[in-house]
Amino acid sequence: MLADALSPYLRQHASNPVDWQQWGPEPFAEAARREVPVFVSIGYSTCHWCHVMARESFSDPAIAKLLNANFVAIKVDREEHPEVDSGYLTAASAFTQNLGWPLNVFVTPQGNAFFAGTYWPPDAMRGIPSFRQVLDGVSDAWASRRGEVLENAADVAAAIRAHGSREASPLPDRAALDAVVDLLAANEDTQFGGFGTAPKFPVAPVLDFLLDHGSAESVALADRTLTAMAKSGLRDTVEGGFFRYATRADWTEPHYERMLYDNAQLLGAYARLAIQVPERGELARDAATGIVNFLLGTMKLPGGGFASAQNSESIVDGHLTEGDYYALSAADRAKQTPPALDEKVLTGWNGLAIGALASAGLRFARPDWVDAACDVATGILRLQIQESGELARATLDGKPSTARATLEDYGLLARGFLNLALATGEARWALEAQKLVDACVTEGGFAIPGGGDPVLAGFGIDANFDPTEGALPSGTSALAAAARELYLLTASRDYLAQAERAMENVAALAPLQPLGFGAALAVMSALASPPTQLVVVSDDPAAELADYARTWHTAGGIAITVSAAAAEEWSAAGFELLEGRTLQGGVATAYLCSDFVCRLPVTDSSALATSALSSSDSG
Repeated sequence: MLADALSPYLRQHASNPVDWQQWGPEPFAEAARREVPVFVSIGYSTCHWCHVMARESFSDPAIAKLLNANFVAIKVDREEHPEVDSGYLTAASAFTQNLGWPLNVFVTPQGNAFFAGTYWPPDAMRGIPSFRQVLDGVSDAWASRRGEVLENAADVAAAIRAHGSREASPLPDRAALDAVVDLLAANEDTQFGGFGTAPKFPVAPVLDFLLDHGSAESVALADRTLTAMAKSGLRDTVEGGFFRYATRADWTEPHYERMLYDNAQLLGAYARLAIQVPERGELARDAATGIVNFLLGTMKLPGGGFASAQNSESIVDGHLTEGDYYALSAADRAKQTPPALDEKVLTGWNGLAIGALASAGLRFARPDWVDAACDVATGILRLQIQESGELARATLDGKPSTARATLEDYGLLARGFLNLALATGEARWALEAQKLVDACVTEGGFAIPGGGDPVLAGFGIDANFDPTEGALPSGTSALAAAARELYLLTASRDYLAQAERAMENVAALAPLQPLGFGAALAVMSALASPPTQLVVVSDDPAAELADYARTWHTAGGIAITVSAAAAEEWSAAGFELLEGRTLQGGVATAYLCSDFVCRLPVTDSSALATSALSSSDSG
């Protein structure tokens, strides 16, 4: 059942003796017909413990016989179906605090979870039951106490639905967000950097919030974290790029998978660090260059787009290992087979990479990086947009997945296109972003065009509202950020209202749990900041004013450099910020604006710097 799956993760399990089925309505219908529970096992192709459990348990004919006789088994790639993963991850928290992957959930034929866990060993150890014991226990409960099981499952489902229904709350102001920075600082590991203890994750959305917020305290906290990470074992200094997380508090002993979303976000963070903390310029440029080399040298696919991840395991000298490849020098690595890529192209994650390459290329004056972002963006338009105009969640070798695109895909791709528009000065990318955001706008807020996953919808699970975020921004936050940037470009307060409404739904929760809502807090910080805009019109990309705009930063602001002809194109396309922006006396001209009220145009960088400083002081 899995041999023809698009997901490389599912295909890895195709030879298991378990009668795996793909996600869809059919396995639930079969479970109802057979009156057995459903076993939903969720993971991803570069997940170490997923591989371990596959070798130990799912390849065991005796365990497979138990599963096949007493359950309907579904294998899910969390990267292909993030909404399925999110929904069952929330349900699993009712049964275990040790959340992670593989995520193994036992559910009723109606889709309600009644027991869950992560990795179970083949033999009981240190108080952890064996997988066989778990299967026997669940089967016994289903056979002898089914009424109780169904009632408890329904209660969990009702609690999750109630938890997902939130009332709007006022957005935090700058002072309240300063308090969030203090809360994050209290959770800082002052010895090794980062947040909390082991395992240690980059939590890139939080770093974005700290840099975007722009206070001395928030930037210093981001600086300490990014500097520690750049000097740590989390970074592969040979090929570039960062591993997913470290198992120790000092950033050593990483889990060696390298994810597209982590590296894309960290690229953007190091680019901002170089601008906001100039003394970190060399360190930030070195880290960013390594990430770009990894993205373009390892992750870039011939057919267009980036692979989603690189595996943690590899074959070194004929032996399967985790990590040994990364202990080798560049010359010795060349003699080995590199860790495999998960070559499915995920729309949202590629949006993150497009935006990061564009922004980093602009900040570091690397037009080749911006060109690479354009190349990927062109490929994503070709690969991921279907004939209906809707996005594909994932493709592999040009073939689209049956999984529905999520708000994450629309929002992150829109943001990537907007970053590309600001880096290139080309209105066409902003228009693509505008189409994506507009497609998601409804009277009730952002919604997936054409609807979300139909199986989840049948279970009463709303895929449109999943505000949680840890490793990458939620779709809600990404769309809100894109909508706000469109407001700064178009002057349409409808976009501003959409961004505010989306963030009001998480405004009560995010300041209390900042490590889980970094991207939402970044949007709230932007909404709490004066809407400052810098437009430079120059037909000479090397002009001093253009160089000033490249390194300009203010909380909640945007900057764009365009040619005189491009400014007319932007204006004609409805982007009011560019209306009337022309060269003065035939030379490069800068317009510094606050909420579309602009100061007198200036034609030299010192006058612009003075104007920007006074604007910042008054804000």
